[in-house]
Amino acid sequence: MLRKALLAAVAALLPGTAGAIELKVGSANMAPYLDPGRDHSNVGSQFYYNSFDVLIERDYASSEPKFKPGLALSWQLVEPTVMEFKLREGVTFHNGEAMTADDVVFSFNRMFQSSFPPYQVRAKDRLGNFDKAEKVDDFTLRVHVKRPEPLWETLINMQQLMVIPEDYTKGLTGDPKLAEHSDYEAFSLAPVGTGPYRIAEFIPGERLVWQRHDAFWGEPAPLDKVTVLKVPEMASRITALKNSEVDVITNVPPDQLSTIEADQNLKVEGMVTPLFHVLIFNTQNEKMKDPKFRRALSLAVDRDTLNEALWLGKAVVPSSHTYPQFGPLYMPELKTFEYDPEEAKKLLAESGYKGEEIRFDTSAVYYTNGLLAAQAIQEMWAGIGVKLAINVDDKWTGNDPTMNVRNWSNPLYFADPFGSFGVMWAPGGPSEGEGRFKPDADYAAAWEKFRFSDSLEDRRAAYADLMERIRKDPPFLVLYQPYESWGLRKSVNWAPKPGHIPYVLDFRAGSIDFAAN
Repeated sequence: MLRKALLAAVAALLPGTAGAIELKVGSANMAPYLDPGRDHSNVGSQFYYNSFDVLIERDYASSEPKFKPGLALSWQLVEPTVMEFKLREGVTFHNGEAMTADDVVFSFNRMFQSSFPPYQVRAKDRLGNFDKAEKVDDFTLRVHVKRPEPLWETLINMQQLMVIPEDYTKGLTGDPKLAEHSDYEAFSLAPVGTGPYRIAEFIPGERLVWQRHDAFWGEPAPLDKVTVLKVPEMASRITALKNSEVDVITNVPPDQLSTIEADQNLKVEGMVTPLFHVLIFNTQNEKMKDPKFRRALSLAVDRDTLNEALWLGKAVVPSSHTYPQFGPLYMPELKTFEYDPEEAKKLLAESGYKGEEIRFDTSAVYYTNGLLAAQAIQEMWAGIGVKLAINVDDKWTGNDPTMNVRNWSNPLYFADPFGSFGVMWAPGGPSEGEGRFKPDADYAAAWEKFRFSDSLEDRRAAYADLMERIRKDPPFLVLYQPYESWGLRKSVNWAPKPGHIPYVLDFRAGSIDFAAN
């Protein structure tokens, strides 16, 4: 009773209709579609956790993986390559359908045995070891892998294995008994899950509205309604926050924090994001094929100066592709990325570079400080004698053979080197698939040893080997872990959680509440 009374009192202080607890978010970006199976973007990843569930949940308040029951109440390995799951009964999808093992098998096999091209990409870079899911009874299923899997819970917890309804999806277009490509396209515009909020409205690239799902199996959602609006300009987002048009804004750069903090009605929340901003090199392009040239470019970037200038020193500049969240595989002692302009000049002279103009592709607003970083790097590369032309275009060019260099981000999808480095640069992953990276047989062998060894020391040694290969023949350069910030009205108590993949807007129970004054 006390909780209900407090929520009713707070409702009067918030935007929206009388008695309803509503929240408005001004977001720098809005996804063009919503389907947790096909998506891995920073933009899309913000929007899934409120509406979809996985079999194995985790405590997102901790960066350490602490797993707990989700849609599955229990799980056990019944054979070296078979995991059995007992499902929670009484789970209802947003459209009113009851969830059973059929829905989970459908959700999993659409990824494991995919024919829809976007699913094939995600299956290849994350789920290549998974063979099939099969139903045992209405609330029991088994998942088969091709070889013993050292990361069972970690992988089952991934966004790509969130559960969707089989009958609803198949019935969206064409034959209701078949899952057709057009069904998945339709689902991405009218998604349905089991989470605490249903997607009541979705206008791609513009607007998303969540409403409380009253039949949710877990603790009820604390908000009646959440509206997320795309507001791409930083100044417009801050103005909307100041004018109480929104209650939360995303992607606030460090140089704007003081503007928000100076307003007595506002505050900021932030964290070092579990994500790297990176430069990617098209190693298969004629201009970029010489490893000495790419090493020279890497060594000429003063990442500490970028941190001070763009992030006020709040970002983290790593010496290698490693995160503390890797636990025993965290290896900051590796020196994969360094700043040495004199060595850069030497390598440049030894390379085949003859003064050609190098094209650097970037979006104007997709990455916080992305364009400013490109402009600073242009000056750094000019300092060693490299001509750089910045091409500003929101179009993705990672698969464009004419691309030379571009900025990208490499999130920590789960707390293992496979969940960050491996998702992007494993053999057969997106970087090879898009034609800008071609690992050789020795690289592939080192990856296999890392990925599937049951020995921690073997995994550490193999990952160190991979990082040395990256140092000598770099397909990318890690710039930093950015410090991302959100602006909020002081009445809103919310902060990003370290256990989530980056940028998740988590408005579930226990993640948001409101000050009474």
